[in-house]
Amino acid sequence: MLRLLPFLVPALLGLAVGAATAQPSGVPLMNPSITAAPPARPATPAPATGFKTITWEALVPADWDPFAEFKGIDLASMQDGDPRANELLKRMREIWDRAPVNTALVGQRVRIPGFVVPLEDTKDGIKEFLLVPYFGACIHSPPPPSNQIIHVLPKTAVKGIRSMDAVWITGTLSNTQTDSYMGASSWRVDAVGVVLYEMPKGR
Repeated sequence: MLRLLPFLVPALLGLAVGAATAQPSGVPLMNPSITAAPPARPATPAPATGFKTITWEALVPADWDPFAEFKGIDLASMQDGDPRANELLKRMREIWDRAPVNTALVGQRVRIPGFVVPLEDTKDGIKEFLLVPYFGACIHSPPPPSNQIIHVLPKTAVKGIRSMDAVWITGTLSNTQTDSYMGASSWRVDAVGVVLYEMPKGR
């Protein structure tokens, strides 16, 4: 099972980025995970009619290994400031910033939860943001692979949502590469719905 560890290499090189736990589906998430607790504020259910709820793992090709080019490298032998470590991180970033996507999802109307990383926050609300799968991504830790970042353009500016709030987004997925100061994304959604995350009933 594919395991995306966007914080593993920096952690092994002595860069503190936090611990991780894995969901049953196999995609590691930062603590707390998206399902750890609902937001403190009331949330309105996202419009689901005509949209398929997907997981972050679905965005990635089943046979893609983010560490394929780094197998056999003895990370434990590298110290802070080691030129080899710096070169390794640079190469990893180059590969992850152009990570492949699951093309079967291109053009699909989807619904997915994640954490907000604002790109354009105005007095009228957030007009543009990145959606990431775990808390702290792009802000408190290195960006995950680009196929695990969604560039979201809401239909209208979103009010009442802050950085790292958990939300549901709904919209149509496109494979559009976006490079921003917070990270590169391989996905884009022109969102028709952005609402605060609500814990699924029964949890």
